[in-house]
Amino acid sequence: MGCEFWDSRALVFWCIVLSLIHVSLGSKVRHFQWEVECMYSSPDCLEHVVIGINGQFPGPTIRAKAGDTIVVELTNKLHTEGVAIHWHGIRQRGTPWADGTASISQCAINPGETFAYRFKVDRSGTYFYHGHYGMQRSAGLYGFLIVDEHGKRELPFHYDGEFDLLLSDWWHQSVHEQQVGLFSKPFRWVGEPQGNSIVHWLQKFSNNASVSQCKFSGNEQCAPQILQVHPNKIYRLRIASTTALASLNLAIGDHKMMVVEADGNYVQPFEVDDLDIYSGESYSVLLRTNQNTSSNYWISVGVRGREPKTPQGLTILNYIPTPASELPTSPPPVTPRWNDYDHSKAFTKRILAAKGSLQPPRTHDRRIILLNTQNKINGFTRCSINNISLTLPSTPYLGSIKFGLNNAFDQKRPPDNYDNSYDIMKPPVNPNSTHGNGVYTINFNTTVDVILQNANALAENVSEIHPWHFHGHDFWVLGYGEGIFREEDEQKFNLENPPLRNTAVIFPYGWTALRFVADNPGVWAFHCHIEPHLHMGMGVVFAEGVRRVGEIPRAALACGITGSF
Repeated sequence: MGCEFWDSRALVFWCIVLSLIHVSLGSKVRHFQWEVECMYSSPDCLEHVVIGINGQFPGPTIRAKAGDTIVVELTNKLHTEGVAIHWHGIRQRGTPWADGTASISQCAINPGETFAYRFKVDRSGTYFYHGHYGMQRSAGLYGFLIVDEHGKRELPFHYDGEFDLLLSDWWHQSVHEQQVGLFSKPFRWVGEPQGNSIVHWLQKFSNNASVSQCKFSGNEQCAPQILQVHPNKIYRLRIASTTALASLNLAIGDHKMMVVEADGNYVQPFEVDDLDIYSGESYSVLLRTNQNTSSNYWISVGVRGREPKTPQGLTILNYIPTPASELPTSPPPVTPRWNDYDHSKAFTKRILAAKGSLQPPRTHDRRIILLNTQNKINGFTRCSINNISLTLPSTPYLGSIKFGLNNAFDQKRPPDNYDNSYDIMKPPVNPNSTHGNGVYTINFNTTVDVILQNANALAENVSEIHPWHFHGHDFWVLGYGEGIFREEDEQKFNLENPPLRNTAVIFPYGWTALRFVADNPGVWAFHCHIEPHLHMGMGVVFAEGVRRVGEIPRAALACGITGSF
């Protein structure tokens, strides 16, 4: 029976119901059984102990369609430490305990235990997953999570083929050595990575030097992975950055790229010669193979925001039928100089929401200004937000707030602002900070502006890039600015077509303005995505509508105070 036989009100109701039934029937439950364990691998042609999944490094790609349910039964086979996996970019609506943040949404999964992550991927996009306990992302615990459009929903662009590129950085020093150094006195920084890697859709790496320099004879794990393309086609490159430290730039010799997606949201298409990508970000770009078909071309990855200690990462775009062994005749594209911030800012400001995207509320109910600083606590070097360095409690916030366990964490409300006498252009006059684990409690369904304010570090004339990632939400990026954020800067906000993102960068000595609606019940981490910075305390925790959260699986809260329930 067609909808045309119903009266207008019934028509609307039943067509919605039938539509939902259609989507539900077309969706799938996708089951995965994973064992997380240490293994040997050679991503940079030197053998390391890494963290893999089911004997794979990096971990297996999850591919699903919008509306599907993902079930990952994860067994921890690490003998001496817990594990948790965050599904980066998945908002976890209705399943905040599956966000995978140890001490925030769940207990770490102990050695030998199995925990079932079950969540719905409610929209298409380019996402990934990674360890969120200690510094396990630095140890290689990551992989792609690709969500395609459901059914016959049309994409706003056409392409003939796809490559999925996962970018990472690598150290010769183990993460355990890095962790000890970060908590030592005197302070021992992790240093710059010894390699940058391009993980191809077949889960293989390129080396961080040119093909002719790579000593991978007999070691396929570090052999450059060739991207083979046919002439006169359009390819979608899904690119995500799991780096622990490095901000990167990707370029393809003699080819332009069309940016069409950022962090799972479509954007107004724009053409670039190269692409900046910060830790935690993801993009889709369209590549037209319209160059000389008898040649191959270099793909290069360079470092942004920090002076690199390694050559550019390289692999090859191979035009079929040209032999893949034939090196490009032109030199690799040189990515912009590491401290060319004007180039980075120009690229970032070109990212605008696609037509028809959800617009932000016109006003905010609350504004929180977060000052990013480097400090000292009892002589140890720490990172702080509004002079508080985040330390996580033994009982996950989700359980302690849900059940009113006020003794589980600091009940003192963190400050919404910082001392306005603070000079962001100079090292702090008083570098001393304090530890804390208080929570920003947000009234449910209210609109919040967050201003990320950058500042000088402990050393003179040093201010670093910080990419901030928000769990459980997308936010609108309303604008960027230089120096101190002031009230009048609100007049510059873009309220017409700001991009929706889950990760946003603040540039040295600058600010970034974000807006979100607190409409997702749960407790959510918001932090710098540079692994050592988070480990040193550069993050905050937001809680909203926690009493609205449904029944939480017992296994998620089987530690701390809630472990005795």
